[in-house]
Amino acid sequence: MDIRSSLEKLFSLHQFGIKLGLDNTLQLLDRIGNPHRKLKAFHIAGSNGKGSTASFIASILMEAGHKVGLYTSPHFVKFNERIRINGVMIEDEYIAKFVTELEDYIEKNNPTFFEITTALSFKYFYEQKTDYAVIETGLGGRLDATNVISPIASIITSISLEHTQHLGDTLEKIAFEKAGIIKQNSKVFVGKMLDEPEKVIRNKAEEHNCDYNLISDFTSIERDRLIVTLQKKSFSIYSTPLIGNHQLYNAALALKTINKSLDIEDGLIISMGIRNVIKNTGIQGRYEIISKRPKIIFDSAHNPEGVKIFIEEFSRESNKYSERYLLFGAMKDKSIVEMLKILDPYFSRIFVTKIDIERSANEEELESAAKSAGTKINIVQNGSKFVQDFLKDRGDKCLVVLGSMYLLGEIKSKMLEKSA
Repeated sequence: MDIRSSLEKLFSLHQFGIKLGLDNTLQLLDRIGNPHRKLKAFHIAGSNGKGSTASFIASILMEAGHKVGLYTSPHFVKFNERIRINGVMIEDEYIAKFVTELEDYIEKNNPTFFEITTALSFKYFYEQKTDYAVIETGLGGRLDATNVISPIASIITSISLEHTQHLGDTLEKIAFEKAGIIKQNSKVFVGKMLDEPEKVIRNKAEEHNCDYNLISDFTSIERDRLIVTLQKKSFSIYSTPLIGNHQLYNAALALKTINKSLDIEDGLIISMGIRNVIKNTGIQGRYEIISKRPKIIFDSAHNPEGVKIFIEEFSRESNKYSERYLLFGAMKDKSIVEMLKILDPYFSRIFVTKIDIERSANEEELESAAKSAGTKINIVQNGSKFVQDFLKDRGDKCLVVLGSMYLLGEIKSKMLEKSA
């Protein structure tokens, strides 16, 4: 198969939905030689911040001279974005060859899209002889397809209500699922979260005799900087290329993980790793400035906690604009009503659109959610055209495109097509 046929085959596996559990993944990995057993990996779970933290870890390791694999999801424009080595996306030829070789297996066993993609990343990282692999979970942790590795460290960034039909309807239940990535006698690093879910994770770490590191125990704020206590000294983080105060904590969590796991604490390496995180990893959609005039911001906040984090940053500049527009889209299983309630006070007009993916909330569901939230909305049929039209206005208005990564990716893809 060529790359087009291979990707069509891969995307067709979405029809099998989400199948939580490790048996199918282990069977698939055994078929391809169990490459996951040979990787030195960092494993990252969390409701928000896991992609940013993974990128900071990978970037610092790259600046330290290592060959680093980075596996994240979903992609924005191109499937290959999910699997990178030192920032370079996996080649089309490798994907096509992998899918072709497994064609009979796929037909007989019906693995999910994420199971195949995870196996692909592990095999690629192993065959390309990466020094380290940074692996982001897809959904949850305990039963996520990535949870077959024995990592150097497990990182849990945050806990909020998400995927409640799969992970549970309380923060404690979700924390239990995320904590499932913790392995015996390993190192565990935990970000900012409420006491109740943090206690669940701490108990899991203690049960497994782990070295437990909570971000509040190794960070402090002093005026305009976040100070991170390392093993032999401290390091100050003043800013990162990823906009928002929360990104200081994501960088700090990454830094502490690398410092305590690999004894890296060279100030220049750390500084360059943080400074070059976008260039080194290609991370997108985190308060990303698409245009300065008119101001267009893309942000992949897709749950209430993420929206609150976005608003914390946006509120600092929102009064600069004569009008503030929001274009919003989300998956139907998200807390759309709560997100709209948080967003409503900060925007002059709110527009919603359906994303071209089966799990997306449609116009009727978005209108129903808006009614429940007491929010007035306008339906947009073509999100990319809406953004393109807004770009023609050179005034002091602002447009925020926020919600699912699939929404941002869909619009970015169309914009790239038009500029080609």
